[in-house]
Amino acid sequence: MSAADPLGEPVDPAPRPRPEHALITGSSVTLEPLAAAHAEDLWPAAQQAADSWRWLPFGPFADRAAFAGTLRFMAVSKGELVWAVRPHGADGKPGPAAGWLALLDIRPADAAIELGNIWFPPGLARTRAATEAMFLLLDLAFHLGYRRVAWKCNMLNTASSRAAERLGFRFEGVLRAHMVVRAHRRDTAYYSLLDAEWPERRAALAHWLRDANFDASGLVLESLRRPKDQHAFA
Repeated sequence: MSAADPLGEPVDPAPRPRPEHALITGSSVTLEPLAAAHAEDLWPAAQQAADSWRWLPFGPFADRAAFAGTLRFMAVSKGELVWAVRPHGADGKPGPAAGWLALLDIRPADAAIELGNIWFPPGLARTRAATEAMFLLLDLAFHLGYRRVAWKCNMLNTASSRAAERLGFRFEGVLRAHMVVRAHRRDTAYYSLLDAEWPERRAALAHWLRDANFDASGLVLESLRRPKDQHAFA
């Protein structure tokens, strides 16, 4: 049991370990540290899904070289850990990379981290593999002892807000005029998921991700629900 300071707050001086940027394998998806070589798999989707870049600070890209250069930059970034998402095929083996996501704003001393820089183009968005990819990084963060995982998005990005709520993040508020992105003012919506909330949410997500919840064609049979109020999310 941790001691308490004079204000009655728990004393927790130990920093958390920094997540290892390594291969992570799930039931329906494999996360692989992003590399410039993933441009070969990802470039077709990057070309065909101009709308998928709307809420990111980069893209669409003029050509494959520019796209590969961005991947190369992200791959060596010290500020974030980016994984390529490789959904499994019918044989259960990892297929081509279909998108990416990251852990960023990593603050071991504060036991806080963020899930973000998510690029899920059509074909990956709203799939079992997409949900499991986010689940795997959340599980990694909380397994390492992080107390808080943050999620932030443009307040106008309703799809991102819905995704955060679906995973179990709680809305905290809006930072007005927080950033300038693509020469536009951005009001940023903040969400968080805490370690005390994760066991319940983890159970709900694991239940939704089980093989028995998907038919032979991969369609989901049961909606993802919050364990307590049984409120279904689309």
